[in-house]
Amino acid sequence: MEKERKRRKFSEEYKAETVRLIQRSGKSIGQMALELGIGETALRRWVEQAEIEAGRGPAGALKRSEREELAELRRENQRLRMEREILKKATAFFAKENQ
Repeated sequence: MEKERKRRKFSEEYKAETVRLIQRSGKSIGQMALELGIGETALRRWVEQAEIEAGRGPAGALKRSEREELAELRRENQRLRMEREILKKATAFFAKENQ
């Protein structure tokens, strides 16, 4: 039987300090992952996101604030589309009743 691994959560401050440590140490992400006991994939994502936040990421990469804004705009867009559909149906219903 396999044990379920609990997902650990790290604060933004911890992530930022870990990224600074990796950048200053000159060690590979793999080495630091072993030393810190954190998954290499997670560390790699933290470093990549730090690069994006600093404006050094790949073209088209979104900063955290931009991703949050995009998600909010998508939710709002979905809500507005639903409202528009409701209004279209209500308009058709009342137009039918008035005839």
